[in-house]
Amino acid sequence: MEKALEDVKILDLSRVQAGPSCAQLLGFLGADVVKVEDTNGGDRTRWDLAHRDDQDSVYFTIYNNNKRAMTLDLKTERGKELFSQLVEWADVVLENYSKGVMDRLDFGYERLKEINPRIVYASIKGFGNWGPYSEYKSFETAAQAMGGLMAVNGEPDGPPMSVSIGAGDSGTGLHMGIAILAALRQRDRTGEGQMIEVAMQDGILNLMRISLIRPLATGTWAGRSGAAGWSGVPNVFRCAPGGQDDYVLVHLRGEMWETVLAVMGREDLLGDERFESDEARGERADEVVDIVESWSMQRTKHEAFAALAAAGVWAGAVLSPLETLDDEHLKERDMIVTVADDARGDYRMIGCPLKLEKSPVTVTAAPRYSEHTDEILTGMLGVSPDEVAELREQGVIV
Repeated sequence: MEKALEDVKILDLSRVQAGPSCAQLLGFLGADVVKVEDTNGGDRTRWDLAHRDDQDSVYFTIYNNNKRAMTLDLKTERGKELFSQLVEWADVVLENYSKGVMDRLDFGYERLKEINPRIVYASIKGFGNWGPYSEYKSFETAAQAMGGLMAVNGEPDGPPMSVSIGAGDSGTGLHMGIAILAALRQRDRTGEGQMIEVAMQDGILNLMRISLIRPLATGTWAGRSGAAGWSGVPNVFRCAPGGQDDYVLVHLRGEMWETVLAVMGREDLLGDERFESDEARGERADEVVDIVESWSMQRTKHEAFAALAAAGVWAGAVLSPLETLDDEHLKERDMIVTVADDARGDYRMIGCPLKLEKSPVTVTAAPRYSEHTDEILTGMLGVSPDEVAELREQGVIV
């Protein structure tokens, strides 16, 4: 069965998370992604956070499945010539260098569209290519700080806190994936490529919309509200046996409160004015916690979740990262998969969250450093094996 994006060709010059996560998703959907790395070791996540000296880090493999990889020194004249040929072949050039790097390499958008007028040039930056902050560099937690996310996360009497989900990096990658698909669709109609960009700060702000309702409507902000979230109604409760991760999340807003009371056998509280509204439950948060935990502490988080969810309550057992890897539901949905890798040995990996009926996904191993350089040069660009050897000796490739 053909893949949704099997005719899309992407040159992925990006590194670390934001760009690689974007290219990975498009690769899952069938795009031919060629990861172009420098000749000085490539993407630093290959060794950053590594657990073994003889293998790429999981930090690298978790963001780079379904790609081919080659090395190329874009500072050399021959490297520039070869990359120009790749641009002629490609539909998309994706990069997340600091502002100005691509221009200094002589591969800014004006040059790229001279080579290939149909090229979509996808640029990820911390603060974008224009605006007062555009010259500044950024990274995950800086984007969270500048996008408003850190300010809303944490306890009311504590400092702002970052979140560990990669909202700045992977969130930006998701936004860029949408932008790339939109630009390709527009090119289908017009025949022309274009430059597109996503700034990490912009992406965070877009994800923050629920927290911006009150500031937009009233010009005020209520401050951090801890685990209860912006509503102030408690929603996380301890379960047996009382360990660090033994919690269940329960939505208690609106009419859900009455359903929860019925599940817990606390019909005596139905109609009780002390808890009849979200505001009242927020004001009596400690009492609400005591009521729910008198029930939840008699059950494991999975038992509590099953009882509540079966009754139609929005709920969830709080799974640790380790527990998600063994979750049967995630396994059945191919979100936890085993990747066949002759070089590294088979390993578990995260699958594709996008489920397309007519574009099934097979998760393939992340490429080893420079693994496909010879294949790409000889098979795609017509470089002779003798010249490949010369290029390697000259340091144009490794």
